[in-house]
Amino acid sequence: MDFNTTLLKIETHVAPSLDAKTRLQDYAVGIFRTIVSRKGIKKAIKNGLVSVNSERGYTGDWIMGGEVIELYRDPNLKKPDIDLSLEVLYEDDHLAIIFKPAGIVVSGNKKFTIENALDFNLKKSDQPDALPYPEPIHRLDYPTTGALLIGKTTSVVTALNKLFEARTISKIYLAVVLGTIDDFGIITADIDGKPSKTEYKKIAAIPSVKYEFLNLLELVPFTGRRHQLRKHLAGIGNPIFGDTVYNKEGEFMKGKGLYLHAFSLEFDHPVIEEKIFIRAPLPKKFTKLFPHA
Repeated sequence: MDFNTTLLKIETHVAPSLDAKTRLQDYAVGIFRTIVSRKGIKKAIKNGLVSVNSERGYTGDWIMGGEVIELYRDPNLKKPDIDLSLEVLYEDDHLAIIFKPAGIVVSGNKKFTIENALDFNLKKSDQPDALPYPEPIHRLDYPTTGALLIGKTTSVVTALNKLFEARTISKIYLAVVLGTIDDFGIITADIDGKPSKTEYKKIAAIPSVKYEFLNLLELVPFTGRRHQLRKHLAGIGNPIFGDTVYNKEGEFMKGKGLYLHAFSLEFDHPVIEEKIFIRAPLPKKFTKLFPHA
């Protein structure tokens, strides 16, 4: 398959030195922002959307370390349009930032996704390399709210992915966590055998009869592992409020969901060369607990 002319390259990963060789279908889980599940990456490999050193990748390929692994997408694939109104936080002819509500996936095999709703909510790009459909640049979990970056052209999707790879796109999350926690900390526990880093800062805390404290944290992920923030905070004994997956007690407020919000994005616009800084307004469930946040 000709990866350079028929498909759109959306992400690149360079495998670091490994202690032991690993099959591609196992190694590739969690290395891409736009496909995070084992099932999803296996399907992408089988569909010819993953290359290893510029050659088509196969699930049984051995990854030894040093390989360039790239993820592609078919830009001509017809997508179903869904009539779902989304709040647009920023938009120009090259990219957009939308508010992702809770309870909907960004992309995937289902019809009801953020990706399939973008064409209904965003203006068509007039650029010569405009994509047939806008593309999410990263993912937010199903229950997570907040700012989601969207590309409208081939060149901007490529440029934004390079910014993510260089870690020059600043993302800040807000979360409510349970228990007693330090005012500041850095968590570096590996996730799925891969180095991971999260920095947190406590903004406010309120007493809780059941949990001692509910804490509003500012979170900065320096890596992008699947469920990184949720796993890291649960790992230090301060699970995110409403997280029924990583909280052993399964505590949640009925109907309120996960208290994790993608609060802001900051980056240099790859075309107009201006600093873009966008904040996604806090959901009411946050401001009810912390009215001065």
